Amino acid sequence: MGGSKKKAKPSRGKKKPRTSADQALALDYVRAWAHPAPCPEPSAADAAGDGFLPPQASRMACGGGGNVLFELHSHSIHSDGFLSPSALVERAHRNGVKVLALTDHDTMAGIPEAMSAARKFGIRIIPGVEISALHSPRQTAGAGEPVHILAYYGMCGPSRFDELDSMLLNIRDGRYLRAKNMLAKLSTLKVPIKWEHVTKIAGEGVAPGRLHVARALVEAGYVENVRQAFNKYLGDDGPAYATGNEPFTETVVQLITRTGGISALAHPWSLKNPDAIARALKGAGLNAMEVYRSDGKVDGYGELAEKYGLLKLGGSDFHGKGTKDESDVGAVKLAVTTLCCFLKMARPIWCSAMKDILLKFAEEPSAANVGKIVKFGQVANFDDLASMDSGIDVVNLCLSSWLSHDDLEDVDLEEVRLKLACYAGKEITSTT
Repeated sequence: MGGSKKKAKPSRGKKKPRTSADQALALDYVRAWAHPAPCPEPSAADAAGDGFLPPQASRMACGGGGNVLFELHSHSIHSDGFLSPSALVERAHRNGVKVLALTDHDTMAGIPEAMSAARKFGIRIIPGVEISALHSPRQTAGAGEPVHILAYYGMCGPSRFDELDSMLLNIRDGRYLRAKNMLAKLSTLKVPIKWEHVTKIAGEGVAPGRLHVARALVEAGYVENVRQAFNKYLGDDGPAYATGNEPFTETVVQLITRTGGISALAHPWSLKNPDAIARALKGAGLNAMEVYRSDGKVDGYGELAEKYGLLKLGGSDFHGKGTKDESDVGAVKLAVTTLCCFLKMARPIWCSAMKDILLKFAEEPSAANVGKIVKFGQVANFDDLASMDSGIDVVNLCLSSWLSHDDLEDVDLEEVRLKLACYAGKEITSTT
């Protein structure tokens, strides 16, 4: 027995250098993707006390330190957040975040503004969305458990965007009906709330959600805080809960896959039967699951992710409520090896979506299709597109904007180039 123990010690010792080397390689890989261009120098205003990171901390966030901070779950005023996309990006920068996924509920409307703001701070934006769905084993309309699925896309956004947008629009339309049904139930409970009050809180053009109704309940004095509003009235089993036009979970996961995204099950700790849902969604193509939380608790969800071969992710789910119990943006610090696994899974999928978008453009290099290519505002010098003579010039500009140097070197774009060559002489027409 003693000899056996002595042999085991050197074996454990040999693993340490390999682990350290793996971490170093993972860090290099993540940094190369997160910082494709030199970080901007902090402005005088930044350094003068506007709440930005001091220069040395800024350099650490730009890759000088041992980690690269990703925030993979955040919200803006385009759904139920309290900050504009620009303000959210600024706060993320203050907290050292270098890659930010904006994942508003059932809309990607805030992505262009976030991308524009992010260029100022040298932050990468992952275009994302948190999609409302229902899990029903028998897929019975209007029945089932509410589930949220996160979708992460590459810099070019989703391929087949119209298909995704149609689903999101249908969900948002259902949110109006759902909110009105909640108000009707609240009125029956002798807790009347005016529709105008809820829509004012939500903001112009924003589909109202439960948080907006909860805030109206607080402002009307029926409850002390949002948490109490959910516990007493609006929770999944609450007397004023209602459903909308949510699609089934498997349908959502399949659509995310079809449009070139990475899918992740959001906050499984809020589900009644996370095991059954994870099993069903893995069969539909689910890629990942939120496991890591800002409070440091994993509560067995790591084991659940491993059971179904799902990548373990996490994010703060930041809304900017300003309450003591809310985690700040960037509060969940994912290990660099986790980020490396995420990117190695995502980048080929994102590049495939990019090819799909560019091939469709090559079939009709019109001004209208230029607008579709740069829908999320990835191309910094968008004005230059108007002066370009051919579709291939537009594509080359997009490629240089969407892809890092390593991607341009390593990704096989031959299929795209061959098809574009057939249209190289075409001018960009103004037809729609």
